[in-house]
Amino acid sequence: QLQASGGGLVQAGDSLRLSCAFSGQTFGNYVMAWFRQAPGKDREFVASIFWRTEYTDSVKGRFTLSRDNAKKTLYLQMNSLKPEDTGIYYCAAHHRAADDYNIWGQGTLVTVSS
Repeated sequence: QLQASGGGLVQAGDSLRLSCAFSGQTFGNYVMAWFRQAPGKDREFVASIFWRTEYTDSVKGRFTLSRDNAKKTLYLQMNSLKPEDTGIYYCAAHHRAADDYNIWGQGTLVTVSS
């Protein structure tokens, strides 16, 4: 199970940190990621982490993804937020031996006002 938290309403240029608590399995064996869905748009990949971190181009240099395996928690530090970052952010996971994300959190809403 995944439990996302940390969303909120902020102004452009502000920062937020999202957290995703993982339970039930060996966290270190899972690829972790954040996706987001803006109003009226499809869900899109934001960032993932296992051996390395990957980011979608629009957040590179502004967002930092990290994980604390001891706390079984995934973090997304979001700086210099823009209105286009608005959306519901979902954390997701899949076992390192799998290809597709098959564990999803409930989502946390991030709203960035201009």
